[in-house]
Amino acid sequence: MDESRPTQPARSRPVRLLHTAAALREQPRGTGARAVVMTMGALHEGHATLIRAARRRVGPQGQVVVTVFVNPLQFGAGEDLDRYPRTLDADTELAAAAGADVVFAPSAEEVYPGGAPQIRVAAGPMGTLLEGASRPGHFDGVLTVVAKLLHLTAPDLAFFGQKDAQQLAVITRMAADLNFPVEIIGVPTVREEDGLALSSRNRYLSAPERRTALALSAALFAARDRLAAEEALRVRAASTGHAAQDRAAALAALGEDRAAADAHAVAYAAAGPPHGPSVARAAAHAVLEDAARLEPPLALDYLALVDPSDFTEVPDGYEGEAILAVAAKVGTTRLIDNIRLVFGAGHSGPAPAHQDGTRTDAAPSDGASDAPATPPTTPHGPLGATR
Repeated sequence: MDESRPTQPARSRPVRLLHTAAALREQPRGTGARAVVMTMGALHEGHATLIRAARRRVGPQGQVVVTVFVNPLQFGAGEDLDRYPRTLDADTELAAAAGADVVFAPSAEEVYPGGAPQIRVAAGPMGTLLEGASRPGHFDGVLTVVAKLLHLTAPDLAFFGQKDAQQLAVITRMAADLNFPVEIIGVPTVREEDGLALSSRNRYLSAPERRTALALSAALFAARDRLAAEEALRVRAASTGHAAQDRAAALAALGEDRAAADAHAVAYAAAGPPHGPSVARAAAHAVLEDAARLEPPLALDYLALVDPSDFTEVPDGYEGEAILAVAAKVGTTRLIDNIRLVFGAGHSGPAPAHQDGTRTDAAPSDGASDAPATPPTTPHGPLGATR
């Protein structure tokens, strides 16, 4: 496509499709801020949510650039680089409809003119955990291409999805540690109505495989709901105190087994430290163990409950924000998902659906509303914005 000719899909903003850094440098920036949304293509509603969030943030005077580049550095041996979907025409139309001004789709030769770079950005200790342990070198490849694309696009803001929570965390850390003059903003995960997190890899799933894949989100939601139940018991225990033990014994003596069991649960919650992390892990593991017996089965890679600041496992008695992350294979397709949990601060029900039928991890326990909020203008935790 001619780089000087704007593409105008029906009922959308004009968008320019550019393939070279020189053409991007010549593109007028406008009078507002420039935001970038980095993708590997095969765009879906999750990407559209990022683009719309960027559009809202920069306003009509700003500029939204969407990059489409399948980065070879972040694919390991045996991974799906060659079969990764490439749908540039459809991607350009979706980006335009969501509010993008520019789609920057460079070739590998444009991004890596000398071939694979000899000098790369290292992800450090956080890059060796979870996804980094399962895919050695993956985050070094991610950070190297993100650093290059930040230089090439020169944005004021960069938007990334919270579905890739560890990726978002290492990018946020890189921007802070290396003084990139850009604000990194995380946008909540978008889900199908049945809870499956949107991913370009979902298209590889057969109908039976997709049913099995629902166990990932079901495990996360089971952990959230079980944690909420424990928190409710602790609130009751705080108001009941040791009287709960006496009440449980009295009810058992009267043969009121169900009421006695409830009172015992309250008494257990009143005794000792919070057990939230172990309760959440156990609830999620129960769902995943059931899924391992399905046909086709789910093959678990990891389930981890981690501190968002460094992605190390949190202990029992932990209070504050944590990320419950899961990765598994269904058939030949590897999927990841995560949910944010808060220990010791109360919880809420499942994420509400959007009017368009999609869902985000937007329950109050996930720190978001039922639609992607206007991103913060100041730093907001390890998964929020940073300068």
